[in-house]
Amino acid sequence: MSPEMELVPVDPSAVKRKTPRSSRSWISIDATGQKTVLDADRHEILHRVQIHARDLRILDPNLFYPSAILGRERAIVLNLEHIKAIITSQEILLRDPSEEHVIPVLEELQRRLPVGNESHHGQGDAEAGEEDEPPFEFRALEVVLEAICSFLAARTSELEASAYPALDELTLKISSRNLERVRRLKSGMTRLTARVQKVRDELEQLLDDDDDMAELYLSRKLAGVSSPISVSDEPSWNPTSPTIGSKISRASRVSLATVHGDDDENDVEELEMLLEAYFMQIDSTLNKLNTLREYIDDTEDYINIQLDNHRNQLIQLELMLSSGTVCVSMYSMVAGIFGVNFPYAWNENHGYIFKWVVGFTGMFCVLVFVIIMSYARFKGLVGS
Repeated sequence: MSPEMELVPVDPSAVKRKTPRSSRSWISIDATGQKTVLDADRHEILHRVQIHARDLRILDPNLFYPSAILGRERAIVLNLEHIKAIITSQEILLRDPSEEHVIPVLEELQRRLPVGNESHHGQGDAEAGEEDEPPFEFRALEVVLEAICSFLAARTSELEASAYPALDELTLKISSRNLERVRRLKSGMTRLTARVQKVRDELEQLLDDDDDMAELYLSRKLAGVSSPISVSDEPSWNPTSPTIGSKISRASRVSLATVHGDDDENDVEELEMLLEAYFMQIDSTLNKLNTLREYIDDTEDYINIQLDNHRNQLIQLELMLSSGTVCVSMYSMVAGIFGVNFPYAWNENHGYIFKWVVGFTGMFCVLVFVIIMSYARFKGLVGS
């Protein structure tokens, strides 16, 4: 074998590093607020959170999927705006953590997910506070929904701050620059309205179905399939940290007690109140956009009225010019008749007739113009 054909051994680890970045950019935040960067492909993620491949495909940034909050057996798959996350009873996995709008969400999750760090100091008080806290999946879902609602509300405020002055300027001066500026703002408003509407529809659909909301109670389902006395029957994906495990165990006991103590219609009351609060917030943002749309429509109507008024003024001017042209044509006809080079008897020694013809023809043309304009005014074709 020639040196040019010598085979080079391939390092398996090097092959593994060639996995596309889009499939490996994940970050995990657990109940203690600890952040962990995951160097995992899609198969490892599927095994970690125990969801189907079709659910993970919803979070693919290279594919377009509508907004979704899906409850699975042991995870919540969430795809809202720029946040693509998987929430379990012990951690939340975020995709594309280096994105500009995702970084603040990571910081907020690290700050708010740990329980009992702010208002509880003693051991007993801390445990009591943890039992009063909602399950981990609801705390993570609350942070994500708050980030989405705040993000859309901020975009709406920015749009309002630039749209209203532009519309007022357009009403004062109709120009190509102002029209183009309003056109861009209206396009941005249409896109933003569609995004807000998608999030609102997803929350409304979730609120209308108690079964879908019940699927989001991961800790409750975990407590239902686990033994309350022995931990030997717990699934293989239990957290390795005893702190996290104790928190989930306490949350599970609280959720299980709620299941046995409350009526069926109150099973999803806690989650329903949480979703209802953010539904009202996103609905308020949508109302602001609808109000802005109505203002734009009113401005367009006002501009169209102004343009119609200018068009009517141009028509009136055209009518006046056409009437004057008719009168001048009559005057030109008389001048043409007398300008014909034919001999006739009274052409000589009757120079005074020129003055009479010119004066009489001019007065006749003015009279015809006045009659035409009076008739147009009488018929309402010319404004007063």
